Amino acid sequence: MLQPQGYQAFVPEPLPPLPPVEIEPLSGILSRADQALGRLDGVSLILPNPDFFVALYVRREAVLSSQIEGTQSTLEDLLTFEADPKASRVPYDVQEVVRYVRAMNYGLGRLETLPLSLRLIREIHAELLRGVRGGTRQPGEFRKNQNWIGPPNTPIAQATFVPPPPNEMNEALNNLEQFLNAESDLPALILCGLAHAQFETIHPFLDGNGRIGRLLITFLLVRKAVLSRPLLYLSHYLKRHRDEYYARLMRVRDAGDWEGWLTFFLGGVAETAEEATRTARAIVNLRERHRASLQQNRVGANGLRLLDLLFQSPIVTVNFVTRHLDVAFVTANNLVDKLEAIGLLEETTGGRRNRRFRYAPYLALFEEKEDELPVGPVQTTASGQGAAS
Repeated sequence: MLQPQGYQAFVPEPLPPLPPVEIEPLSGILSRADQALGRLDGVSLILPNPDFFVALYVRREAVLSSQIEGTQSTLEDLLTFEADPKASRVPYDVQEVVRYVRAMNYGLGRLETLPLSLRLIREIHAELLRGVRGGTRQPGEFRKNQNWIGPPNTPIAQATFVPPPPNEMNEALNNLEQFLNAESDLPALILCGLAHAQFETIHPFLDGNGRIGRLLITFLLVRKAVLSRPLLYLSHYLKRHRDEYYARLMRVRDAGDWEGWLTFFLGGVAETAEEATRTARAIVNLRERHRASLQQNRVGANGLRLLDLLFQSPIVTVNFVTRHLDVAFVTANNLVDKLEAIGLLEETTGGRRNRRFRYAPYLALFEEKEDELPVGPVQTTASGQGAAS
């Protein structure tokens, strides 16, 4: 759509697409993705405490999703900050990851009382940006002026992509909300893929669109009862395949290639669910081995309680253990020393005071093993300010 200022903005067609998406060519990858999600949902039932698994997966997703937007903080940085907020050498941008965790948990809680609506999306956005970079860019409010995507300081006429102007944006958002909550014969995963691509095309916020769009996938899977717990997060896959991700979205906008996008999206769901299932099974095996080790070394009931705590918070201080197990400092200190002696914990500070310990075997199941990828495209507003998308 040509704007009075002379630039072209893209206004998406309403969902569902017309002509309809051809499901038959997608049947193979759709079946694989459905089966992978079913296995993941099933294996979560054998976890001793699925909430512990979810808690660390949420944090890993927060780190990876924030890294796509340019933060440098790692999973270990986040866990260190949570165990010891006064710890030195924690990157300044860890607060952005903390906000992501809070926004994700807030949204999951609100899903119990609200439909997946524009109101909920605005509330999650407000939680995401409160008090961090982007906090002055209308948190919790849809944009009222034009934005665009491209390298820093790129004029709108040379932008990589220009989302719809505010009036058309609001109409597209209303259609998206109706689509999310309407009765549909579309498979749930197809619906998720369509909704994510449409949200990223609408780009309704001045900052945080990528993070909110990725959260939307998980919230939809929970809302549609595809998953009983929020165990699927695609940021790892999208980070590894970033160039193809952006190219597939642009093919939808330029050529209506929904089938190409959905093939890519469903492949990511299948791959991510299969990886998460392997991780869940590895967690069960790890816990059984380490419980047996504690029992053989006669560490006692509090040692088993500490092990369970480590599956939720694998980086701890003695004060952290004292608070969370509700035991005396001396008791917590002895427990930590015993687990260190048998090789379950390792001390990371090298000092005698304010010591910090990590549950390395468990962290290894979640750590990112790839080199950092470059920061993604930058969104530039009409005021000329840049912010990660």
